[in-house]
Amino acid sequence: MESNELRRIYLQFFKEKNHAIIPSASIMPDDDPTVLFTTAGMHPLQVYLMGQPHPAGNRLANCQKCLRTGDIDDVGDATHLTFFEMLGNWSLGDYFKKEAITMSWEFLTDTRWLGLDPEKISVTVFEGDEEVPRDEESANYWREVGIPDDRIHYLDRSENWWGPAGETGPCGPDTEMFYDTGKNPCSETCRPGCNCGKFFEIWNDVFMSYNKKADGTYEKLKQHNVDTGMGIERTVAVLNGMQSVFEIDSNAPLVEKVMKLARIKEPMNEEQQRAIRIIVDHIKAATFILADDKHLPPSNLGQGYVLRRLIRRTIRQGNLLNIKQQFLPELAYFVINFYKETYPELERNKEFIIENFTQEEDKFSKALRRGLRKFNKILKEKETITAEDAFLLFTSFGFPLEITTELATEQGITINLEVFKEEFEHHRDLSRKATAGTFQSGLADHSERTTRLHTATHLLQQALREILGDHIEQKGSNITPERTRFDFNHPKNLSMEELKKIEDIVNQKIKEALPVYKEIMTPQEAKEQGALGFFEDRYEGKVSVYSVDSFSKEICTGPHVTNTQEIGNFRIQKQKNIGTGLMRIRATVD
Repeated sequence: MESNELRRIYLQFFKEKNHAIIPSASIMPDDDPTVLFTTAGMHPLQVYLMGQPHPAGNRLANCQKCLRTGDIDDVGDATHLTFFEMLGNWSLGDYFKKEAITMSWEFLTDTRWLGLDPEKISVTVFEGDEEVPRDEESANYWREVGIPDDRIHYLDRSENWWGPAGETGPCGPDTEMFYDTGKNPCSETCRPGCNCGKFFEIWNDVFMSYNKKADGTYEKLKQHNVDTGMGIERTVAVLNGMQSVFEIDSNAPLVEKVMKLARIKEPMNEEQQRAIRIIVDHIKAATFILADDKHLPPSNLGQGYVLRRLIRRTIRQGNLLNIKQQFLPELAYFVINFYKETYPELERNKEFIIENFTQEEDKFSKALRRGLRKFNKILKEKETITAEDAFLLFTSFGFPLEITTELATEQGITINLEVFKEEFEHHRDLSRKATAGTFQSGLADHSERTTRLHTATHLLQQALREILGDHIEQKGSNITPERTRFDFNHPKNLSMEELKKIEDIVNQKIKEALPVYKEIMTPQEAKEQGALGFFEDRYEGKVSVYSVDSFSKEICTGPHVTNTQEIGNFRIQKQKNIGTGLMRIRATVD
């Protein structure tokens, strides 16, 4: 089965089930500031999932073009994509779990539709937690259609909960359908959801009956909704017994074109295969962004930056494959011609698409050549690439940080991104003030107030780890006399309750008047004693380790107060999502 055929019969099935077929929305949301791109079919329908009537009725179906960049570094394997098509159907306060599960089963197994072997289908349902009960109702409906208990698996919120698309909005437990590919299980615990490749997810029914609020709590929606999703690329790969989404009809010709441009013949090595897959995925994603009637060009901000990054990664991979000539427009023409019947904006905006690819490829190819020469020269002279080198390449050669990072990784070198950020902040501050200065440990100066905030930041980091978990790591820090700004890894905004707990912990440690002291030791000794230090490699020889009694221990250059009671009252001012998996907290002391 090919992509167009799957799309056709899916929509035909739900048309027969009295669903109105609606068009794909823009790949760039018009009225949702929480995300840059449309990440799922439900995304443009959130207001209707919240209760607003849809002009087409309360049963809908469509094929939505989607773009997700959260897994961009995984693109190149057998399944990950940034651009994909999502088939979906919705019930807006109409039918619910029983009907959704029954229809899913019929479409998957009936010979009029997909005709999959029922014995090879397993399902997962939400196991429940303190906030939402176990979804035994869905499990019972699966039993009714014929799925035995040994193929019904209960999984937690990380696996069987969907949404919201942004920080707030409709969400709920889901039930997912998996097809057994016939591979041997990877272990005795192998089950649907395992990444070994034995079980392939082909459909997801989300039962949206909750709304996540800004404070992180959940409330029941006034109407119960169903939101289902079936990715075309993955499903076509499964239906045809393929090992990769890059073998299907919408991708395989592009793979062949890139191989021809690069003069590569089968069998490819792993590096060549990865590069080709990145090119194929990214050219499609970039083409669909450029095809939007908003006419968004590549830029250094927001959606335009994502577009530019996709294009530049494509050019970089082409360079790795030794493609000498301009190649983006040729690949874009294939994307346009393949999809133009389904998405007419591709043909409508063809001139804009080709013009931007041509200009961006010409401009960046020159910068890439210059930057590569400098990168290789530095590597030859020093046998390493530091964050300072990456900053030089960025400021003097226009060489993007992500390209330098990729090149360094290929050489087994890890660039300290925190040092790069500090260099960038330093550079920007100097440019703005036209004065000399340094940023030790992210401090703008060594004033008494800044020193108090610095120690408070150490307390903040430890409090974050206690409340959110040990995965929390400092990703950036900048402290002025007015406030501390602390960046860390976390997938979502903190609830008001979490922020209050963190603030309370810091203030409690201040109230306890804990001693703060410094020790000098090697980074290895510091690690053995449990000191936090996520970028201590910038230091040579021994390092300073600051301890706040037994509560906090961290590699740091200082300065700090001698007792926490000197800090004063700690107050979190605001939080902000600054990128995929990155959060920022601003706080001050009174």
